[in-house]
Amino acid sequence: MAKYLMLKHYRGAPAMDCPPMDEWTPDEISAHVQFMRDFAARLEESGEFVDAQGLAPEGTWVRYDGPGRPPVTDGPFAETKDLIAGWMLIDVDSYDRALELAGELSAAPGVGGKPIYEWLELRPLLSAPPTTTS
Repeated sequence: MAKYLMLKHYRGAPAMDCPPMDEWTPDEISAHVQFMRDFAARLEESGEFVDAQGLAPEGTWVRYDGPGRPPVTDGPFAETKDLIAGWMLIDVDSYDRALELAGELSAAPGVGGKPIYEWLELRPLLSAPPTTTS
């Protein structure tokens, strides 16, 4: 089994022909969220679901700035909170299965109940290198 992270992006991915969620009706948002819950429940039954979370738009970058100094919390960087909307972590038998599931998740409903064809970033989790015992 291999774990993959499916990242949902607000922007930064190739363009989609779908208005932002803040322009959707409450019913469209509810249908989208229910699709996500049903998708996760199906993967839970198959043993492929690990976790999923939506992210709030606010966030803070933090960096150590040396002994006795407060952490740095601002700087010239891309704001992840502007890019990442949420994620789902899956544990599947193959890369092909991960692609299949990402394709299904991309079809979540949006405006008018039509699939949003959302771009998802599919990334494998690093695994620990083998250890040797002496």
